[in-house]
Amino acid sequence: MPMEFIEWYPRGYGVAFKVKEKIFEGHSKFQKIEVYETEGFGRLLALDGTVQLVTEGEESYHESLVHPVMLAHPNPRRVLVIGGGDGGTIREVLRHEEVEEAIMVEIDEEVIEVAIKFIGIDGGLLDKMMKGECKRAKLIIGDGVEFIKENSGFDVVIVDSTDPVGPAKMLFSREFYERAYEALNDPGIYVTQAGSVYLFTDELVTAYENMSRVFDKVYAYSFPVIGYASPWAFLVGIKGDLDFRKIDLERAKKLNLKYYDPENHETIFQMPRYVREMLKP
Repeated sequence: MPMEFIEWYPRGYGVAFKVKEKIFEGHSKFQKIEVYETEGFGRLLALDGTVQLVTEGEESYHESLVHPVMLAHPNPRRVLVIGGGDGGTIREVLRHEEVEEAIMVEIDEEVIEVAIKFIGIDGGLLDKMMKGECKRAKLIIGDGVEFIKENSGFDVVIVDSTDPVGPAKMLFSREFYERAYEALNDPGIYVTQAGSVYLFTDELVTAYENMSRVFDKVYAYSFPVIGYASPWAFLVGIKGDLDFRKIDLERAKKLNLKYYDPENHETIFQMPRYVREMLKP
C-alpha cells in the first residue's frame, strides 16, 4: 500500500500527497514537526499536521506573500518578518536590493533546524543567520507578538504564520494589528497570509474587519498555492499614502519570478463574488 499524507480542512475537505517515505518526525515545545519525501513535489514540511510547503512549488506561496508588498512600497529599506522558519520568506525579501536590514522573528528554533537539515529552500541563508554571519538579515528566536510591542521603524512587516485558527489566532487580532501599525513607518505596508478563501472565509472576513479598524486602507488578494486549499488569501494593511494596486515594474524586472507576475498585478485581486461582497467596507 502506498503511503500518503492528508491535511484535512473544515467540512471534510482534504489536500493529499503520495509519499515515498517519512524523513523526520519530532516534537518541539510548540508543535509536531514532520518531513516527508513526496512522489512528485519534493519534500513536504508539516507542522501539527498542516502543510507548510512542498519544495517543488513553494515559490507559489513565498513569491505571492512577499513581492506584491515589497514592490508597492517606494523604498523598503527595513523589513520585519514574523514567522517563516523555513527560510523562504526572508530569502525572497533579500532579493530586493533596497533592503538594508531584515529582521526575522521565529518562535520555534527547532523548525529552523529542521529546515536547514531537511528542506534547504533558503540556500544556506538560515545557517548564516543562526551564526550571525548575514550582513543584511538578523534572526531572533522569540515571540513576534512580544517583539513588535517593543520595536518599530519598519517599512514593511510580513507575517508568515500558521493558519488563522488555534495558536496563531492572536496574530489576526485587532490588538496585534494596532501594534503592527505603530511599528510601521509612514508610509508603511503590512501583509499576512489569511488562509483558504473558501474554507476559512469567516476567519478572513473577521481579520479584514479587524484590520479595517486600524489601518488607513486594507486590501485583500488571493493566489493559487501548491499544497494549500487554493485560492489562498492574503491581507494588506496600509499606513499613510500608498496605493497597493500600483507597483514598481522597473524593480520587478530584476526579480525573474516564477509564479507571481508583476505585469499582471491586477489579477491577484480577483475574489469569488460572495467573498468580495463580504469584504466591502
